[in-house]
Amino acid sequence: MNFDRKNLTDETLLDLYKRILKPRLIEEKMLILIRQGKVSKWFSGIGQEAISVGVTAVLDKDEYILPMHRNLGVFTGRDIPLYRLFSQWQGKASGFTKGRDRSFHFGTQEYKIIGMISHLGPQLGVADGVALANKLKKNGKVTAVFTGEGATSEGDFHEALNIAAVWELPVMFVIENNGYGLSTPTDEQYRCKNLADKGIGYGMESHIVDGNNILEVYNLLSELKASMIERPRPVLLEFKTFRMRGHEEASGTKYVPQELMDMWAIKDPVDNFRKYLSENNILKADFDEALRAEIKKEIDDNLLIANNEAEIEATYRGELNDVYKPYDFEEFNHSDEVENVRYIDGISQGLRQSMERHDNLVIMGQDIAEYGGAFKITDGFVAQFGKERVRNTPICESAVVSAAMGLSINGHKAIVEMQFADFVSTGFNPVVNLLAKSHYRWLEKADVVVRMPCGGGTQAGPFHSQTNEAWFTKTPGLKVVYPAFPYDVKGLLNASINDPNPVMFFEHKQLYRSMSQDVPKDYYTIPLGKAALLKEGNDVTIISFGAAVHWALDTLSKNPEISADLLDLRTLQPMDTEAIYASVKKTGKVIIYQEDTLFGGVASDISAMIMENCFEYLDAPVKRVASLDSPIPFTKALEDQFLPKGRFENALKELLEY
Repeated sequence: MNFDRKNLTDETLLDLYKRILKPRLIEEKMLILIRQGKVSKWFSGIGQEAISVGVTAVLDKDEYILPMHRNLGVFTGRDIPLYRLFSQWQGKASGFTKGRDRSFHFGTQEYKIIGMISHLGPQLGVADGVALANKLKKNGKVTAVFTGEGATSEGDFHEALNIAAVWELPVMFVIENNGYGLSTPTDEQYRCKNLADKGIGYGMESHIVDGNNILEVYNLLSELKASMIERPRPVLLEFKTFRMRGHEEASGTKYVPQELMDMWAIKDPVDNFRKYLSENNILKADFDEALRAEIKKEIDDNLLIANNEAEIEATYRGELNDVYKPYDFEEFNHSDEVENVRYIDGISQGLRQSMERHDNLVIMGQDIAEYGGAFKITDGFVAQFGKERVRNTPICESAVVSAAMGLSINGHKAIVEMQFADFVSTGFNPVVNLLAKSHYRWLEKADVVVRMPCGGGTQAGPFHSQTNEAWFTKTPGLKVVYPAFPYDVKGLLNASINDPNPVMFFEHKQLYRSMSQDVPKDYYTIPLGKAALLKEGNDVTIISFGAAVHWALDTLSKNPEISADLLDLRTLQPMDTEAIYASVKKTGKVIIYQEDTLFGGVASDISAMIMENCFEYLDAPVKRVASLDSPIPFTKALEDQFLPKGRFENALKELLEY
C-alpha cells in the first residue's frame, strides 16, 4: 500500500494513527464480549476504519456527520466518552436513546452526529436539509453522510443526490463500498462499473478512493472540503473497501470466498498504516505500546462504569412523556379587525404571517415558488421572502421530507407542501419512521409541518381525492390537524408551525374556495387538541371533522327539530377526548361522521373509546357513517355514491329512533 504524506507533519500522522487505532481496539474488545455473551449484537467496521476516521478528522467539531453501522471511528473521533457508547449498546440511561434503540441508531446534538435509521436511505435527505440550513446561514460548513453500496439502489439515494445537485448543497456523500449487502455481492446489486459513475447523471463531481488508505482519504477530503467551502456543491465519494466480518456478528462470513478475505486482509488499514509509520521512524515501538495500553485501559475503565450502571426501569409515564417534545402553547390573541376570506386565504395568511414571524422558516414543495403552488396558496411569496425560503423541489417527496428533518436538526423550521395528500405515500417512510420517532428515540425535535390538500367532491379520482388521515393518527409521534373553517385553518396552522413536533396538516381542497368566514386580519393561534362545539342539543352527539362538518350542518339545517351537539374535532392527534366524553354523557347517543372509508378510520377508534369510557351513559350503540370501503372513483355518480353525504341523514334519524 502506497502512502503519500504530502505536507503532513509527524504530529498529524501520529494523531491519525491514534484515531484509527482506537476504534480497532474497541472492536477487538467487543468481539471478546460477544463470545462471552456480554454483548448481544455488533456490527463490525473492522477493515473500514480509515473512512470514518478520515472523514471525521477533516471535518470541524461543529460540522454534522451522519454515520452508519460501521462508523465507530466517527463517534470516537468526536471524543464521545466511551462509557456513554457502552451504555448505549447495553441499553442504559447514560447512552443516547434511554434504551429505546440500539447500536448507532441515535444522534447527539452535543457532538453533531445524526444517527441512522434502519431504512438507510432517508438519512441522505436529512444531510441535504442540514446542508441547506448551513447554506442559508452562510456559515461555510460542510456536511458528511455515509451510506453503503446496497443503499445506493434505494430511491432516497437518487432523490437526495438530485436535490443536493440542483440546490448546490455542500454535502459529502460517502459510499462505503465494502463488497456485500449482508450476503448479496455487488455484482448482484448494480451493473455499473463504479458507483461513483452514478454522480455523472446528476451533474455531480465524484471520486473513487482507496478506502483502506488513511492518508489518501484524509488528503483528498481536506482538499475537497476547502474547495466546497469556496464553491458550495455536493461531491460523491466511492470508497473501495471490504467488510472483514459478517453483516452483524451472528451472520458470519461463510458466503465470502476465502481468497477475497485473504486479499483484503493484506490491505488492513490499521496494520499497514502502523507499518508505514514504523518504517519511516515516525512511530516508535515504545510509544505504540504505551498508546495501546492507554487505550485499552480507557476501554476497561469505561466498560466498568457502563457495567455498573443500573438497568433502565420501565415506566408508562417515562415512555409516553417522550413521544412528543414538551411544548407550552403560546396563545396569540387577535384584534377585532376582521375580513371575510375563503378557506384558502386563511391558509395563505397563516403561512405569510408565520414566515414574517419566523425568519428561519422554509417552505418546500413542487411548483410553490413563482407559480404559487397547484392551488396558488403561496402566490407572491417569492417576491416577499425570496427563493431561498420558498423553494421549488424536484418531484421527490421522500427526500424532501427528510430534508425538512435536516433543516429542523440544524435550527430551522420547515413546511413541506404535498401537491396532493395522496402523494405523501412516496414520502411515507421518512414521515412515519423519521419525523415521528426522532424525539422518542433520541430527544430530537422534528419541527416540520406537512401540508396535505385532501378530500373528494371534485371528481379528481383515486390519486387526487383521498382523505388519508388514518395513516398518520395510527403513528405515535405525529400530530394530525384537520380544520373545517377559515378561522380555524389560519389559527391552527400558525400553532402547528410554532409547535416543535411534526404535524400532518390536512386541508380539504373542496373547501378552499367554497367556504368563507370572517377572519381576523392579524396573527393569532388556536391550541391543538381542542374541539369546537358548533351546536348544542340534548338528543344526540355528532362528532365530525373536515368537510363532513359542513355536511352535518347542512343536514341539521334541513331538520331543525333535531337537538344535537355538533362537535368539530379540528385536531385528531392529540384528540379532545374530554369534550367527546362530556357531550356523550349528556346526550346518550352518538354518531361519528367522517369522509374517510369506514374500516380502520378515525371513527373506529373514537367509537371504541366511547364504548370503553362512556358505556353506562349510552342509550344506543355508537353509529359510524363513512365513505364506502373502496378506492374513491372519478365519475360524479360513482363519487356521490362513494361519499357518505347521501347516507348520513337516514343513519342519524335511525339512531334517534333507537
